[in-house]
Amino acid sequence: MAKVIYFDNNATTKVAPEVFEAMKPFLTDLYGNPSSMHTFGGQVEKYIRHSRESIAGLLGCDSSEIIFTSCGTESDNAAIKGVLEALPEKRKIITTRVEHPAVLATCRQMQTLGYKLVELGVNGEGQIDLNELESQVDDDTAIVTIMYANNETGVIFPIDKIAAIVKAKGAVFHTDAVQAVGKIPLNLDKSNIDLLSLSGHKLHAPKGVGVLYIRKGTRISPFIIGGHQEKSRRAGTENVAGIVALGRAAELAAKEIKQENTKVKKLRDRLENALLINCPDAMLNGDKVNRLPNTTNISFEFIEGEAILLSLDQFGICASSGSACTSGSLEPSHVMRAMGVPFTAAHGSIRFSLSRYNTEEEVDFVIEKMPGIINRLRDISPFVK
Repeated sequence: MAKVIYFDNNATTKVAPEVFEAMKPFLTDLYGNPSSMHTFGGQVEKYIRHSRESIAGLLGCDSSEIIFTSCGTESDNAAIKGVLEALPEKRKIITTRVEHPAVLATCRQMQTLGYKLVELGVNGEGQIDLNELESQVDDDTAIVTIMYANNETGVIFPIDKIAAIVKAKGAVFHTDAVQAVGKIPLNLDKSNIDLLSLSGHKLHAPKGVGVLYIRKGTRISPFIIGGHQEKSRRAGTENVAGIVALGRAAELAAKEIKQENTKVKKLRDRLENALLINCPDAMLNGDKVNRLPNTTNISFEFIEGEAILLSLDQFGICASSGSACTSGSLEPSHVMRAMGVPFTAAHGSIRFSLSRYNTEEEVDFVIEKMPGIINRLRDISPFVK
C-alpha cells in the first residue's frame, strides 16, 4: 500500500507508540478484573488510579471528578440525560446549531419527550451571540451544553465567558471538549464548567475509552446502572487497557501541547495559505483567529466535496468533508448551513486536521496535488459556466 498522508485527525488519531506500549500488558499478562477480591485482579486498580490522576493533571481538576466512559458520545449523553433526570423540575435545554451529533441529536430526542429546546444560531465566523445566550437562560433551564471547539471548523467558543453567564443564572453547564483536550490548555479548577466530555481516540489513545468530568457538587444521575464501578456513577467492568492508554496519552498531551500550538499550527497555516492562494474560488470557513491550531476548513466553490475527497484518496491523502459521524450524508454540513456558507460552497467544504505526527513533506505534497485536483473538477463541474 502507498504511503498514507493522514490529515483527518479530528475524526481519529494514530495511537501513540508510547500509549500502545503502556496498554499492552493489560491485554496479555495483567488481564484481571479490578473489582475482584483476589490480588491478581485487585492489583490493576492502582493503574486505573494513576491514569485518573494523569487525566486530572491535563484538565486541571481533582482526580475524584474524573469518571471513565466508553467514548465522547457516551459522555455527552450521560451529562445531558443525567442532569435532566437529577433536575426533573426544570424543563429547558440550551445548545447551539453547530454541535456534534452526539449532543444535538440527544437534545432533540429530549425535545420529543417534552423538554423545551433552544438552539442558538451562529454568525458567519461560527460564534454565538453571548447576549442572546444570557437572555435565554432562565429559572427553567436545567442545562446549557455548548462545545469547546467545533469539530468541523476548529472554531473555539469563549467557554469561560459562557460558563460564567450560565453559572450566574443558576443552570448547569456542560461542554463537549472532545476536540479541545490536548490541543489547547485547560484549567477546570479555575473555570465555571460543571461537566466536560472527552474522547481517547482524539488525542492518540485507542477508540473505546472516554471521560466525563463532573465538578464536585454537580447534581447528576448515573447514566448506566449496574455495579459499583466509578463510585456507582458509571457501572460496567472497566476497560483497563483503554483507561491506562488514555492516562498515558494525557501525560504525552501535557508535554506536547506547546508543539500543538507551534509546530502543528505552522504546518496548518502553511497548507491553508497555499491552498487559498493557488486554488480558484477557495474560502476559509470559520473564525480565523479563535480556532484550534490543527484545523482548517476550506470551501472550494462549485465542486462536490465527495469528488475532492475521492481525488485526494487516489494520492493516499486522507481528509474529510465534515464530521465522521455524519459521513455518507449527501446534505451539506449542518455547521456550514448554520454559518450561512453559500450552498455552492458548503457542498465543497473540506476539513484538513493535522497532528504532531505530520511533516512538512506531507504538507508540501498536498499543496502540490490540490490545485490540479480543483482545476480538473472545476473543468467538469456543471455549476461552472
